[in-house]
Amino acid sequence: MIATPLPDARALYDVVGVTWPAFACTRAGPWTLRDGRGGGKRTSAATAEASAQPSDLPTAEAAMRALGEVPRFMIRGGDEALDALLEAAGYTIVDPVNMYVAALEGLDMAPPAPTASFHLWEPLAIQREIWADGGIGPERIAVMMRAAGPKTALLGRDAGHAAATAFAAIHAGIAMVHALEVLPDHRRRGIARTLMAEAAIWARGQGARYLAVICTAGNTGANALYTGMGMTMIGRYHYRQHPQGDA
Repeated sequence: MIATPLPDARALYDVVGVTWPAFACTRAGPWTLRDGRGGGKRTSAATAEASAQPSDLPTAEAAMRALGEVPRFMIRGGDEALDALLEAAGYTIVDPVNMYVAALEGLDMAPPAPTASFHLWEPLAIQREIWADGGIGPERIAVMMRAAGPKTALLGRDAGHAAATAFAAIHAGIAMVHALEVLPDHRRRGIARTLMAEAAIWARGQGARYLAVICTAGNTGANALYTGMGMTMIGRYHYRQHPQGDA
């Protein structure tokens, strides 16, 4: 059997942006600037769409400060020159992220037990409570609500109780899971893996070909989960953030 070729890192950067979208994007010089409205770094970091010079930085910094954001930039593969420019300007690395993907047809995961997991839209109140317990508040729920295309909220149960939730959305045939949160008393019981299996079931039903997820490089448990599922780390990115947020 010929293995299905996986999407490259550039494709996953696009999926991240579409399935976890900013409130608005604008272009200024080489920059794409994002109005995140509290949706997190993914929705507020600027990116360079052309070669940037030190003289281009003040434009981006002023725009981000006008939005109430600390100046920060997303550094993707191929952005090495920008990374060096920002390092020279005193910007520090924040939250290196690993990107994982697997072909759904080759993903060997046991189906969840009956009543162990569900997918539904819109999120239930209990799912919002689980997210809130993990620091995922209304601003990030708003990101989920404005995501276009097929999307769902995943609910995991443990011992008869709602114990975990996540969000998934599809772009270009790739289903990406975001905001996977398990209540503290229910961790290390396989519920995160159950939710990923539920995400795969939903994604197949929507005609997606791939399942993807991102997590910080420092999250050893999540990285072990995704590699243990047979997912491939296809790329990385990190942020460069201004060291003086209120300067």
